[in-house]
Amino acid sequence: MGLDEIKISRAIVERYFKKLTDYLEMDVAVVGAGPSGLMAAYKLATKGFKVAVFERRMSIGGGIWGGGMMFNEIVVQEEGARLLKEIGVRTEPWDDGTYYTADSVEVACLLAAKCLQAGAKIFNLIMVEDVMVRDNRVVGLVLNWSATEIAGLHVDPLAVRSKYVIEATGHETAVLRVMQEKLGAKLNTETGKIMGEKSMWAEVAESLTVNYTREVYPGVFVAGMAANATFGAYRMGPIFGGMLLSGERAAELIAEKLTNEK
Repeated sequence: MGLDEIKISRAIVERYFKKLTDYLEMDVAVVGAGPSGLMAAYKLATKGFKVAVFERRMSIGGGIWGGGMMFNEIVVQEEGARLLKEIGVRTEPWDDGTYYTADSVEVACLLAAKCLQAGAKIFNLIMVEDVMVRDNRVVGLVLNWSATEIAGLHVDPLAVRSKYVIEATGHETAVLRVMQEKLGAKLNTETGKIMGEKSMWAEVAESLTVNYTREVYPGVFVAGMAANATFGAYRMGPIFGGMLLSGERAAELIAEKLTNEK
C-alpha cells in the first residue's frame, strides 16, 4: 500500500491538537524540561496528577546532555543515585563510593521516557511569555511558539490553566522574571526579588537546592537551579543529585497541597 502524505499530515495534526486541548487545564504545569522539571513531572504523574512540561528548546534534558564541559558523564551522590536507579539508569560508584557516575545521555533519555510513560506530557518548542493571574495568585501560563520569539514576530499567545506552576528554567528563572517585570511580584525571598546565583560551591549548593525548593509566590514553586538563583545560593556544576532531589521535593510539596485541596 502506498503512503498518503495527507493522511500522514492529518495524523500529526489531529493527534497533536488532541494532546494540546486535553492539557489546556491541568493540575501542574512545569516550565523547563531539565533534570528538576522532568523529575518533578515524573513523580507527580506517578501519583496520578495531570502534568505537562513546557520547554522552549527543541531538545529536552537541560544541561544533562553536556555532562561537565561536554564530557558526557554526570556525577551524583548516593541519594541522587537512588533516583537514577529508580528510573533504570545504570550508575557506578567512584572512588570511595561517595560519588556515583552515570552516562548523561542515558540519564536524559530515560528521565524523559519515564516521565512520559508515567502519564505526563512534554511540549517542546513552546515558550512561556507570561502568566495568568487571579487575586494575586498564578493560575496558569501564557504560551507561544519559541519560533515567534526567535523571529521577532508579534503573534498573540494562548493560555493554559493549572493549579500550580513549577519554575524549573534553571539559571534563567524565566517565569519569575516575567512576574517581576509585569506584576511587580513580591517573592518569598529576603529581598522580595530574584536574588541571583552565586559562584560555585558544590557542597553547599547541593543541599540548598533542595532546601530552597518551595512556593515562592502563590501558585508558583521553584526547583533545581531556578531555586538557587531565586534565593541567592551557589551553583554546583556538573553534579546533578541536588537537582533531581529538588524535583522530587517539589512534587512532594505540591502533591500534599493538591491532596488537601480535594
